[in-house]
Amino acid sequence: MTCKPVDWAYDLWNEVVENLSHKDNHNRAIAAQVLCNLAKSDPKGRILKDFDTLLAVTRDARFVTARHCLQALWKVGAAGKKQQKKLVDGLAGRFAECVTERNCTLIRYDISQSLRNLYDAVKDETV
Repeated sequence: MTCKPVDWAYDLWNEVVENLSHKDNHNRAIAAQVLCNLAKSDPKGRILKDFDTLLAVTRDARFVTARHCLQALWKVGAAGKKQQKKLVDGLAGRFAECVTERNCTLIRYDISQSLRNLYDAVKDETV
């Protein structure tokens, strides 16, 4: 339902953000993916305020949850120039900090793929 812009995004926005820290990792993964999809339905730019909470899911204790989030994050950057900058800066920081993590290679792969997906969507050479 969130593949295209929707007019009900703000009706559920706070609930989705709250679910990013839900005790069940499946709920966290779904919330992260839904929030990334809702970025295109966010004319007020609320994703900019909630981006750090979303990025925190990429450090989730359950690696599969972190990967689901990483693989969907590019959609935030496709929502506008401010979102693109926030995303690229966030992913650059995540790329540097993951060097000590167990799954560093996979994290970096997902970051690289996310940036590629963003480039394919926006065709911006600065990505």
